[in-house]
Amino acid sequence: MRKFCTVITALGVVLAAPACAPSTKSGGDKVTLTVLSWRPEDTAGYAKIFAPFEKSHPKIKVKFKPIKNTEYLTVLPTELKKATGGPDVVQLKPYGPIQSLISAGNLAPLDGQVDVSKWDPTVLQAAKGKQDGKLYGVPYAMQTLSVLYNKKIFADQQIQPPTTWAQFIADCDKLKKAGITPLSTSGLQPWVLAIDHQIFGATRYGGDDFAKAAMSGQKNFTDPDYVASLDVTAKLKPYYPDKVTAVDYPDAQTLFTSGKAAMYPGGSYEVGPFTKTNPDLQIGSFDAPPAPGAKVNHALTSGFVDGSYGVNAHSEHKTEAMELIKWMATPEFGQLYANTLKQISAVPGVTPGDPLLAQTYQGFKTHGATYMMVVDFGYGNPLGRDQEGEALQKMLGGTSAADAGKLVQKGISAWFKPSGG
Repeated sequence: MRKFCTVITALGVVLAAPACAPSTKSGGDKVTLTVLSWRPEDTAGYAKIFAPFEKSHPKIKVKFKPIKNTEYLTVLPTELKKATGGPDVVQLKPYGPIQSLISAGNLAPLDGQVDVSKWDPTVLQAAKGKQDGKLYGVPYAMQTLSVLYNKKIFADQQIQPPTTWAQFIADCDKLKKAGITPLSTSGLQPWVLAIDHQIFGATRYGGDDFAKAAMSGQKNFTDPDYVASLDVTAKLKPYYPDKVTAVDYPDAQTLFTSGKAAMYPGGSYEVGPFTKTNPDLQIGSFDAPPAPGAKVNHALTSGFVDGSYGVNAHSEHKTEAMELIKWMATPEFGQLYANTLKQISAVPGVTPGDPLLAQTYQGFKTHGATYMMVVDFGYGNPLGRDQEGEALQKMLGGTSAADAGKLVQKGISAWFKPSGG
């Protein structure tokens, strides 16, 4: 039997019509926006962050939908193209990985829709189309790279944050002799090793000066200084966990948060999750001292923009999604994000609520370096960070630094064309 529903016309006439189509809205005229993310660990935090927006926009409810990090980029294109029930707002990886979504027409341009007039152009670059120069996302976080350390272990071992490479190596030796893993890292994940290289090797290869020379074609990744920087990182193997190439990323995190490792080379994005996992953990941070033969004679704090939020071009609620994105470009969102999730907001004028993050961000502003393998060499396949990480994996297995440099050059030159050539 065919179902009918009652329809009352403007003239008050009651009609029997075929079953009404289900509403795409939630709670009467309230629209539910789905925000897709790769960070399940932020679910509770975003519920707090979105509450003020929902209060000021009573007809919009925001649903945070996380997907496992390792599956996100694979699932995202399919999610964006869903005819119904797809996400309205999506978390976007910065620089290169966003480009395929743009070229496929899956993201709505934000130019003229969102006020970013006061934003640093270098921050916005992370969310722009490489070909058309249009903005497709509102950056939400800045990340810094440094050596995080366990303050209690340092105090117990009478160690201070090192200011010279010799002191750093002596500290590592002392910790290892005491039965403590000096440096916790994952050799199983190439991107983690690439971060290690940026932290320990940037001073050796020359920081931003080398990046500019490589971009213009004056130098490449077989350059002696770059090759030496790979060697600096690989030679830290005695201080990494045993069988480091089999150590997974979560295991490296646990090694540090459990107090079994003294130092963790990583990003500011680790601070919030680390303190949540172990509230008693007292974390400090220092920049790696200039490595032997360094082309930069002072420590560097590397950094990059870590993603943005964009609007699904196929969203059924694009108007409401754009309202949320506009709000995500305001200091209100930025400060809520910084305070709730212990992160460095990309929104201009927002200060980190956590003193440690304020310290690392200040370091980036005063003596910073661009994380070149993500910012400059992250627009092709393979990504610069992945190729570099794989080269370091091979070095930990015995490959020479020179051969590792050739591997990096081969991978990146497959898609990268220097601006001067």
